[in-house]
Amino acid sequence: MDTFAVILVLTAAFMHASWNAIVKIDDDRLVTMAVMIGTTGLLAPLLLLLGPAPAAESWPYIVLSALLNNAYFLFLIEAYRVGDLSHAYPLARGSAPLLVAGFAALFAGEYLSARELAGVAIVSGGIIALMAVGKRGLKGGWRSIVYPLLTGLMIAAYTVVDGIGVRLSGSPAGYIGWLFMLSPLPLVAITLILRGRAAAAFLRAGWHRPVLGGCLNMGSYGLSIWALSIGAMAHVSALRETSVIIAALIGTCLLKEPLGVHRVLASIAVAFGVVLIVGIV
Repeated sequence: MDTFAVILVLTAAFMHASWNAIVKIDDDRLVTMAVMIGTTGLLAPLLLLLGPAPAAESWPYIVLSALLNNAYFLFLIEAYRVGDLSHAYPLARGSAPLLVAGFAALFAGEYLSARELAGVAIVSGGIIALMAVGKRGLKGGWRSIVYPLLTGLMIAAYTVVDGIGVRLSGSPAGYIGWLFMLSPLPLVAITLILRGRAAAAFLRAGWHRPVLGGCLNMGSYGLSIWALSIGAMAHVSALRETSVIIAALIGTCLLKEPLGVHRVLASIAVAFGVVLIVGIV
């Protein structure tokens, strides 16, 4: 895998874990998420200055990706409402890479070697093994499993859509910019309808974290899409999901969620899977 793409994705992984922790920490996650992606939307026009407009062939993918991203945000909010960060985040992110590998082969004709597929499988398995277990991790019952898995399905879907779309666009900056401007509209509208004045009160009390989260979200997703334009979709997906190791540390250090020996071993497995994907061995 291209070294520059690896650097892009690993940087995106750090940013991604950080903004997910912000969503988990804040009391009203719907308003927090709306402010975050609203911030991303306000910053997005700056990206349009960096490149030409995306080609017409990529516009259906931009619109579809925006819809899938909103479904992802809503499922993610529910996943964090019913479960711990250290349970929901690994299950959602860990289920995505293998789905991306399958979707990329089916819709883009992008096939992995046996070594690469083994690396993706090990990363997925290691990530899922990072989950909190027992009654604490599954305090939401079946919802603690279903919502993270639905979140993972949306991740896989928009990753492949973006992988195809950004390559057709001829302009990664233009594709990312227009996607970021369109994506906030549905969720911001839903938030205003459901929260109304309560949203304004929440923001007056603490708008700083959601705005920071929006900047991190923009950097994370933007770098990931850029990487999709130069690297295999399954590679990018698997490397990006190494963010769960960072999230597990955040959950342990800041949110006081338990960290066991099994998570240390799972993190080692994820690192080995990354080595296989990158092609060091």
